[in-house]
Order: sequence, then structure tokens, then C-alpha cells
Amino acid sequence: MDGIRVYIETFGCTFNQADSEIMAGVLREEGAVLTGIDDADVIIINTCYVKHPTEHKVINRIKKIQETYPEKGLVVAGCMVEIDPSKLEAISGDASWLGPHQLRRAPQAVRAASNGLVERITGFTSDVKVKVPRVRSNPLIHIIPICEGCNGSCSYCCTRFARGRIQSYPSDLIISEAREAVASGCREIQLTAQDTAAYGVDTGEKLSNIIKGISGIPGNFRIRVGMMHPASVLRDLDGLVEAFKSEKVYSFLHLPVQSGSDRVLGDMERGHTVDEFRMIVERFRSEIPDISIATDIIVGYPTEEWEDFMDTCSLLEEVKPSFIHLSKYRHRPRARSSSLDEIDFRELRRRSRALEELKMRITEEENRRLVGSFQEILVVERGRKGGFIGRTGSYIPVVTETGEPGSFRRVRIRDATGTYLLAD
Repeated sequence: MDGIRVYIETFGCTFNQADSEIMAGVLREEGAVLTGIDDADVIIINTCYVKHPTEHKVINRIKKIQETYPEKGLVVAGCMVEIDPSKLEAISGDASWLGPHQLRRAPQAVRAASNGLVERITGFTSDVKVKVPRVRSNPLIHIIPICEGCNGSCSYCCTRFARGRIQSYPSDLIISEAREAVASGCREIQLTAQDTAAYGVDTGEKLSNIIKGISGIPGNFRIRVGMMHPASVLRDLDGLVEAFKSEKVYSFLHLPVQSGSDRVLGDMERGHTVDEFRMIVERFRSEIPDISIATDIIVGYPTEEWEDFMDTCSLLEEVKPSFIHLSKYRHRPRARSSSLDEIDFRELRRRSRALEELKMRITEEENRRLVGSFQEILVVERGRKGGFIGRTGSYIPVVTETGEPGSFRRVRIRDATGTYLLAD
């Protein structure tokens, strides 16, 4: 690519981060030079569109880049390209586009943008995102997309229109890529997808077998398993519990419930009940006592009444997750729930504030239970404000003053907040 200098900026989830790493790898293999934004000839913005606040951040960032760097080529990639092309056209009509299924065509889009041309590369493909060139954003962490898309039909979701129905990647390629990553010095393997537990629905394979296969790779490393939909976990609950018992797997279960009300879950078309969520949590905790639970909550779904909201609060009080991700409901493009009336914004804000306070109390209480304990942590990076960031075996962040990225350390926890631990 004649040394075209490219800067990539990423919004959103771990899967999006993996997409950016693949684009970087493909571009570098073609002769591009990865650089900072000021030195770049072409800027790639890998967009996320899952939430309303993120949409605004993405749009504002695109506009800011166009104002600040009018002479540079611009490629807009990621979910916005497929979900909301009309809005994207309105704010960046002279930018090239690259859909999330088209990563291998990144050189084509970059060449066009560098020459002042507009190239729109969109639509679905059957490309496999495993065993392809990549440039890791953290040399110690290797992200493996194990499948793309999902089989869900959640009424509030727009991401599925960008990612499509599920396409699981071959298990032998996934395990082989993990083996190569560990051999190259990686200390953390992250398995990512829109729903990791849905892996193999289309091929007859199971996530638990992937985890067990990677756990069998020689070396001292950890495996982080990404978000799992409760309904998908139920198809392989026994296998997943056994797979998570490996000392190489973080005792960390990301299981979004979204609401503590079965009525609202039905309106959301989630495909699971509150009791099924409880049962999965109880099963994992009974066999892996130190496991940490992460869950997601949508506050103020259009049909959520006050009683439903209180059911959600009660569920959180009961389960006491170590990680709680809160989102205020807002309509998303093409989502079926967008035909409903949103609840009053003042009421939405009231419920959100109440849940935020509850979240901080629960997570800080859970973290404070570890104060005074000794934990083995994997140091994964330097802190932005100094020190080092590590993860306990339950994936809880630990800030420590000393360390070496990639090392395992035994530390004493001296204090805690609602989001991280502090170590001596």
C-alpha cells in the first residue's frame, strides 16, 4: 500500500476491539504503516451503535475528526455502517465505509480514502475471523472471536442487524490460534462473541469443548470467557460448569439478565426467565464458590412498571453481582421496541439513579469482602495514572504499585472501591 499511514480508533465491545486488531493486521500485511492520528494519511473509526449515548459519542467524534483533519482520508467501519446508513450518509457523505463483515477489504477502503475517493464496502460475508493477520492492542492479551452474530430476537437490540445470524468458526482453528498466542507470550486469552454460549448452535459444537481445548494448552495463562445469554447457557450447563473449573479459566461469569421481571423479560423477547437466571448462578456458585458474577440491566424498558423495577432491585440485592452494567433504555434504529412509547425521561432518570446507588453499594460490599485477603493476580498492563493493573482469579481489577506486565503475583488486598481493589 505504498506506506500509507493509518490510524484506527475503536468504540465499543471486545468484539469490536478484535475487529480493529484484524483490520490493523490486514493493513500492515499489505504494507500500511500504523501510526498516531496526527501522522496518519487515513483515519479509521470503528463504530459501536448498541446504546444511545455511544451513538452520540460516535457521531460527535466523526464530526470532530472531519473538522480537525479535513485533509485526511476517513473510513467509517463497524456496526453503524449496517444499522443506520442514512444517518451516516448525512454526517459523513464523503467518507468511505467498511462493514463489520468486510474486514479483509480494509486495504481497498483505505486506498480509496487516501486518494480522495469514496468506497462503500458493506453487506454480509462468510469470512472467518480466526487465523487471520492481527496487531494486538495489548501484546499480552489475545482476543479470539469464536463466532459472529446471534440467534436471539431481543426486541430492543439493533446490533443483530449489523452482525446477522450466528456463524460459528471452526473449533480447531480457534484452539490453534490460542496455542500460537500463548507460544508468542500472551498471558490472557479472551473468547468473545455477541453470545459466546451460542457457539456451535449452527455447527453442533459447544463452547465448553473450546474452553477445555484451550485449557489443555501448556503454559501459565488465563482464559476469559465473554458474555453468555442465559438461554444459550442452558443448552450446555453441565459442560460449561466443568469447563470453568479449570485453574486457567477466570472464575468470571458474564450473564446478562436485563430485568428482574418475567413480564418485562417476555416483552423484551429474551427467551429466559428470572428463575432460570437464578438457577444458573446458583449452579456455578455451588461448584465454583469464588466465581464472580457480572450482569447487565436495562432500566426503563417501555413496558416496565414500578413493580417490575422493584423486582429488578430485589434480584440484584439477592444475587449481589460483583459487576453490574446499567443502561437507560432508549429506542434504537430498527429495533421492534422502538414502536413503543418511552417512559417519561424524569422517571427514567429517577430509576437509573436509584439503581446506580444500589449498584455501587452492592459492588463495593462485594469487593470489601476481599480486603485483608491474599490474591494471586495476573498483571496485565500499566495503569494510566501510574502503578499496574492486575486481575484476580475472579477477574476483579487490582491496582498495585509494583509489578511487571505478564507476571503472576501474590498480593495482599488492603482496600476496595466499587470498581477495583487496592493491593500492597
